[in-house]
Amino acid sequence: MSPILAGVLQLIALIAALALAYRPLGDYMAAVYSSPKHLRIEKVVYRCIGANADAEMRWPAYLRGVLAFSAAGVLLLYLLQRVQGGMPLSLGFASISPDQAFNTAASFVANTNWQSYSGEQAMGHVVQTAGLAVQNFVSAATGMAVAVALVRGFARSRTGDLGNFWADLVRGTIRVLVPIAVVGALVLVACGAVQNFSGIHEVGQFMGGSQQTNGGAVASQEVIKELGTNGGGYFNANSAHPFENPDAFTNLFEIFLILVIPFALTRTFGKLVGNVKQGYAILATMGVIWLGFTALMMWTEFAHGGPALQAAGAAMEGKETRFGIGSSAIFSVSTTLTSTGAVDSFHSSFTAFGGGIQLLGMMLGEIAPGGVGSGLYGMLVMAIIAVFIAGLMVGRTPEYLGKKIGTREIKLAACYILITPTLVLGFTAASMVLPDALGSMLNTKALGAGSHGFSEVLYAFTSGANNNGSAFGGLNANTPWYNTAIGLAMLLGRFLPMVFVLALAGSLAEQKPVPETAGTLRTEKPLFAGLLVGTILIITGLTYFPALALGPLAEGLS
Repeated sequence: MSPILAGVLQLIALIAALALAYRPLGDYMAAVYSSPKHLRIEKVVYRCIGANADAEMRWPAYLRGVLAFSAAGVLLLYLLQRVQGGMPLSLGFASISPDQAFNTAASFVANTNWQSYSGEQAMGHVVQTAGLAVQNFVSAATGMAVAVALVRGFARSRTGDLGNFWADLVRGTIRVLVPIAVVGALVLVACGAVQNFSGIHEVGQFMGGSQQTNGGAVASQEVIKELGTNGGGYFNANSAHPFENPDAFTNLFEIFLILVIPFALTRTFGKLVGNVKQGYAILATMGVIWLGFTALMMWTEFAHGGPALQAAGAAMEGKETRFGIGSSAIFSVSTTLTSTGAVDSFHSSFTAFGGGIQLLGMMLGEIAPGGVGSGLYGMLVMAIIAVFIAGLMVGRTPEYLGKKIGTREIKLAACYILITPTLVLGFTAASMVLPDALGSMLNTKALGAGSHGFSEVLYAFTSGANNNGSAFGGLNANTPWYNTAIGLAMLLGRFLPMVFVLALAGSLAEQKPVPETAGTLRTEKPLFAGLLVGTILIITGLTYFPALALGPLAEGLS
């Protein structure tokens, strides 16, 4: 079987699995977030945290809950890392330095999982399981809660109420993430992933010599790392490590975990607003972009020229030989179009245009299908922009799902769109003029003009501000500047957009639905899905093209 055919067959199998899970999972999540009943374990949690889960919240109260919970998460995870050296099961590792502890705490709470450290050489079992893995669950549940709050803004009329953050957080964790994670972890363990609290062992190497390695609760963290679109690996090699990703089946299974909730949330959206066709339109938009990027990535990596590359069958440098080009391309696109950031190959070793595709995927805002929760609310904001543009074309007041899109709504949507580019381009520009930051580009001189070095810095802040977490190799990000700057980019890139999303949700929930007329734009039709795809690509292109021209495009054309 040719490598190209193998890649296509894997893609078809993945799409089939996602299609089978789409309706039952989407309907289940709609039932979870609309149920008036609380499980017994949920009531215990509410009593412990002192929350009244039946109290409706307007958007300022909902936002305060999100920010307070996340701030507590940053503080607790920071302290856990700072005292690691004195805790049991630390594997002898020292406490984490202040700047790196801040960076890691911000990263995992922001659902980014950017790692400027080697997990197996820095973090003990307690920090990994009680700190990082816990945040993998609750940060994902927070994103889902904000998405559901925005959906309620469309579904509700003249109330301003968006539900209860604490109920949404607990339900998303207990009823959605934990059950799937338990089953997924059992699958990974059955396939060979590690799950233990082993210490450090001296292991012999095939070519002679030895190296130190340790185990850990890898499978349980691996499954929520992918399911919650987090991405932080137990080991530095991430999903290219056989302890995390043993074989080709687990590789495809992990891609499935990355995509299943973001895609299924479009069904949840349709059910909650009472029109599943609206969900299908959003699904079609996400699917077209994801499939297009996957096909383009596979083409760039398979078609890369040169005698050595042709002999290998494609651009295999930096790729995991267990998976090959096709699977690596699917994994790469899936992680950079979501907020996952996990890797099963070396992103910096992709072709120059392949690296540009990874960058562009994150620059879209990671909305196709995007992160758990964040992908849906990001796509809905873009839908509002698309409706506004369509309204300008025909001279009508724009409407979406029966709600008028007025000045306030457009201002909030515009602020949402502008935040991430401001962070990415601003921090990248600052890094290019600071001597210490420039010194972190370890391979710039080796590559001559330095376009790849610029891409490394651009990738780092694109990944951080979009809450992705993957990185180009060759950039030493474990410095005070990058730890602090990327940490700030992750926090601001995660929570400032949430401010505008929840304010937008509150504004929509206060409106009275307007009746549909002959002039109403049919947003469930393929025409609108095409308009939405065009809007996303044009806005991103106009914003980031100069930076892409200096980085991957310059490298690819040189």
